[in-house]
Amino acid sequence: MSEHFLVYAIAIMATAGVIIRPFKLPEFIWAISGALLLVVLGLITLATAWAGIAKGADVYLFLTGMMLLAETAREEGLFDWLARHATRISGGSGVKLFVLVYVVGLVVTACMSNDATAVVLTPAVAAAMQSAKVKEPLPYLFICAFIANAASFVLPISNPANLVIYGSHIPPLTEWLRLYLLPSLFSITLTFVVLYFTQRKLIRQRVETNIKTSPLSKGGKIALAGVIGTIGVLITASMKDWQLGLPTAVAGLITASVVTLTIKRNPLKLISNISWAVLPLVAGLFVIVEALSKAGFVDTISQLLQLHAQRSPDATGWLSGATIAIGSNLVNNLPAGLVAGSAIGADHLPAIVKSCVLVGVDLGPNLSVTGSLATILWLTELRRCGQSVSAWKFLKLGILVMLPALCAAIAALWL
Repeated sequence: MSEHFLVYAIAIMATAGVIIRPFKLPEFIWAISGALLLVVLGLITLATAWAGIAKGADVYLFLTGMMLLAETAREEGLFDWLARHATRISGGSGVKLFVLVYVVGLVVTACMSNDATAVVLTPAVAAAMQSAKVKEPLPYLFICAFIANAASFVLPISNPANLVIYGSHIPPLTEWLRLYLLPSLFSITLTFVVLYFTQRKLIRQRVETNIKTSPLSKGGKIALAGVIGTIGVLITASMKDWQLGLPTAVAGLITASVVTLTIKRNPLKLISNISWAVLPLVAGLFVIVEALSKAGFVDTISQLLQLHAQRSPDATGWLSGATIAIGSNLVNNLPAGLVAGSAIGADHLPAIVKSCVLVGVDLGPNLSVTGSLATILWLTELRRCGQSVSAWKFLKLGILVMLPALCAAIAALWL
């Protein structure tokens, strides 16, 4: 049995473990186990494993900062406050509430990442729907899942996968907006249109607006200021062409520290509520992708892309975007993005191919519940709120939502 075959087999089993979670073990257990097995069997050296881990430094810092910021805002009731105010502003109209929740989800995703929308906005929306005595809350909760991916390439900070795809070569903000603003508008608009028309019968209901809403607490106001300040810092960093990880981590740490000190809250509670397991999960996947790279898998994909791009950049862009979009649902978009990022970074591919790959990685996961970490987190939060969505029900809606948005977003890259 060849070493390359073993590497591929371990990578497949580890990825399957992350998605399926046999024995209900956490996702990071499978990623770390796969990485350790590669080292123990001598398929990669410790130096290679460490090189893979080191490549994710900016992503770890970005995730740390965003998790600190999001959990601080959640604990201080910022997202509950937003969701409840959206309910009151709706004026008793279920349709208007649908639009308002979509707008809130769009803003949170664009400015705080898709994972924040899944983890902190979902329970806030669920609580607001309960207070408003909404009989059919699922259409509003679907928003949290679909906008989390549909708006995840508005800004570089909208999805950690963006950092994975571009690595240390993220385009400056002006260039990013030139590339992705129009595709994002298509993606966001079409996702809304399809969601509205598929859910329109369920959202035509009266909504209770007599909801008791207290003013935003002092900690909540500081958290809101921290979120706005972080957005400003990251926009500045994007314009300066800096890596986003360190500024995000610093901004999140400062916000969490100021809130904790001001209201004299125990910081251990905040720290314990954060899903730190996402960091070893990402690190393990980086090691697995590094092993695949050493086995020649990444080079093979890169050479294929290079060969076809020389013949037809346009066709290669469409094919690569569609393939990575579907593939992300089979293996999750994080490992798919890691492989794709390594492949498109290895050669000087046309910019249109890289852009199509990023759109596929970000938007493709709207097809199924296994497509992205954000959707998996959304499903977990949904169950905690007493709601459930089967994989088949999500897929039937996902086909209608994702396919037109993906085609329109990729087409917009040429405009």
